[in-house]
Amino acid sequence: MGGAFVAAAVLARLGNRIGLPTIPLFILAGILLGPHTPGYVLVDDPHELEMLSTLGLVLLLFYLGLEFHVGDLKAGGRKMALAGGIYLVLNVGAGLGFGFALGWGTSEALVLAGVLGISSSAIVTKTLVDLGRLGNAETKPILGIIVVDDIFLALYLAALQPVLTGADEAGTALLQIAKAFAFLLVLGLAARFGNRVINRLFATRDNELLVISFLGAAVLVAGVAEEFGVADAIGAFMVGLMLGNTASGDRIRELVHPLRDAFGAIFFFGFGLSIDPGDLPTVLVPVLLAVALTLAMNVLSGVCTARIYAFGARPAANVATTLLARGEFSLILAAMAAAAGLDDRLAPFIAGYVLILAVLSPLLTGQTSRIPASPSTTKEPPSDTAPTSAASQESSGNGTPSDRPSYAEPPA
Repeated sequence: MGGAFVAAAVLARLGNRIGLPTIPLFILAGILLGPHTPGYVLVDDPHELEMLSTLGLVLLLFYLGLEFHVGDLKAGGRKMALAGGIYLVLNVGAGLGFGFALGWGTSEALVLAGVLGISSSAIVTKTLVDLGRLGNAETKPILGIIVVDDIFLALYLAALQPVLTGADEAGTALLQIAKAFAFLLVLGLAARFGNRVINRLFATRDNELLVISFLGAAVLVAGVAEEFGVADAIGAFMVGLMLGNTASGDRIRELVHPLRDAFGAIFFFGFGLSIDPGDLPTVLVPVLLAVALTLAMNVLSGVCTARIYAFGARPAANVATTLLARGEFSLILAAMAAAAGLDDRLAPFIAGYVLILAVLSPLLTGQTSRIPASPSTTKEPPSDTAPTSAASQESSGNGTPSDRPSYAEPPA
């Protein structure tokens, strides 16, 4: 684990000197020091870091929930649902059609629908944090689409499980979907109506007790979510959503920064460990076609989102490129497909597809600031429940404005 931290830090420092984002560098460190490339092998089995990687994912989504306020859901719920629905229809529909076009089988096509259709919450969150864009107007729609994605994912995985396991009874699938939906409903009601009780439970002036309390809550609810067939990430997100609206919300945002950054790096390093670049040539053509298709669908989705929110060209590009990444959930689907004995080409296809988009998305997102700001771009008024300054929050956890470059876009 120490070697993983050091390798990620060294590559990230080198990358910062030439303006590269940290995510692809963390992944590259995992690939270079993993069992699938020649040279020194730091970690023989990617599963050795599985628990730490999962904790990194949980903390990234917990932080995402802290930044996403219940007031935002109430104020812009319809627009977010519409933008998220359009994103899913375009990307999941394209993925399903692509899967059938490959001719690998019906079950394989259903898996590819999720692989091509669902963005990576972890990479999206990290990209927004690294580029200092949490305060941008288009960030709320991006986070809203991620929430819709994750809710769809919970129901999708519940429906896909009987298909992969060969369960014949429709009742089994319906029961799993009902369990997942009921758990999400309970968390949603707690976030909406339980603020007073939750505020009392986490009211403490002791930072040590507060860290233990919010970390325990996030990890516990994430684990319970998995038991109900809901992705652990969405459970952690909902806990962050609840705690972000309490009196301790600002302190929690500050205290979670080092935990989020440290274990998030391990998540992406472990992500790289699981990728075998040697398998990519066998499925290179389908991978490149899938990447081109996903890029086209994300551009179309970004344009639709910009129309819904009356944004200009630069925010539309930010939406399209930020949501381009595919990651942790695609690898989960690859593992499920392998366990179910589906086509052997699925695993290398998913690994290559995810690797290219995980690298391409942060790189493209970092270049959207070159697009001239449009006069039609609008900024939403700040929410009463929002933190005073997202940029200042990041400074408190990752350096001061004087020693850290600002990537926030100027108002149009």
